[in-house]
Amino acid sequence: MTIDTPALPAALGGTPAFPDGLPLTRVEVPDRATLLERLATVLDSGQLTNGPTVAELEESAAKLLDVPHVVAVSNCTTGLMLVLQAAGVEGGRPVVMPGFTFSATAHAAHWAGGTPVFAEARERDITLDPEDAAARLAAADRPAALMATHVYGTPCQVERLQEVADAAGVPLVYDSAHGFGSRRRDVPIGNFGWAEVFSMSPTKVAVAGEGGLVATRDGDLARRLRTARDYGNPGDYDTLFPGLNARMSELHAAVGLNWLAGLPERVAHRGALVAEFAAETAGLPGLRLALPEEGDVSTFKDLTLILDAAAFGLTSRQLAAALRAEGIDSRRYFHPPVQRQRAYAHLGQAEALPVTDRLADAVLTVPLWSQMDAATVRRIGAAVARIQPYAERLRAA
Repeated sequence: MTIDTPALPAALGGTPAFPDGLPLTRVEVPDRATLLERLATVLDSGQLTNGPTVAELEESAAKLLDVPHVVAVSNCTTGLMLVLQAAGVEGGRPVVMPGFTFSATAHAAHWAGGTPVFAEARERDITLDPEDAAARLAAADRPAALMATHVYGTPCQVERLQEVADAAGVPLVYDSAHGFGSRRRDVPIGNFGWAEVFSMSPTKVAVAGEGGLVATRDGDLARRLRTARDYGNPGDYDTLFPGLNARMSELHAAVGLNWLAGLPERVAHRGALVAEFAAETAGLPGLRLALPEEGDVSTFKDLTLILDAAAFGLTSRQLAAALRAEGIDSRRYFHPPVQRQRAYAHLGQAEALPVTDRLADAVLTVPLWSQMDAATVRRIGAAVARIQPYAERLRAA
């Protein structure tokens, strides 16, 4: 251990690692002075939507991502809905996607008129398994699209997934909610598939309060999305198709611009914190982390443990209870997986994904914030390391 800790876990009478509590997320707005200046400019302009701040955010994001087109939207889910609508997802056509993802991935396909078809996760990093996705596309009747998620910011197998999508003749769309700042072999996430859709909600690494960004290399798609986010109105109120009110406000764009500054450094800091946690928990039986492949960069939107309950001695639910006694908040992201959620019970796919089910039972996300210091993340790791040797007593308790 690199720090002094009580011999016993708090659940067995020891002193809690964080007596005042440690929340899963904590948002600390960077450079408030600059943000307040931006907000004052927006308020003084009298234009709270469809203004220059949104355009500036789109240009800044496109430069960071090295893509020709970025379209700002009200949130990631509406962005996914509009992209899928443009892909012709309607009439209940199948959309193959991971079961291990946030529910919004499936919700977007549903609201666009498609039917989710859930595919397996990769054992190593819990991203979409390309081979299982290929098999499900081949078995589907007139599939409309393939969707994948950069889970926790871990880049997918983008090269193989593109091959799979091309072979099936469908567009590849990424739910990149966690991925703004991730890189696949030195290429920024945002450059892959037909479109990638990012979230800027408060738990992300780039924050607008609420908001989303669609990155694409397809100019026709970008033009359509700019119309689609404004009800499908090209400007004369003779709507071209049923769009949405999916505009991002000028105020949210101002917040988003503030967070884009320093993003690479923020991502690097989060990676360093994960390395500190890994060092603190190295050698613990039955515990590994959700990590990207060598050469890839993850935002580590979440710091997620993957437990082998038999070897570690506790299930993820039991470890969560032990950490709660230490004052450490945690979440089981994503449990249950989407194919087991009540919203999709009617599809009858609950028993189809044994690997996904096992991984969903095994994950536990612990606190990680962009402004967290190394000492704090080491204390979290030390608390986990202190708990494991007492697993048998904790189970009994």
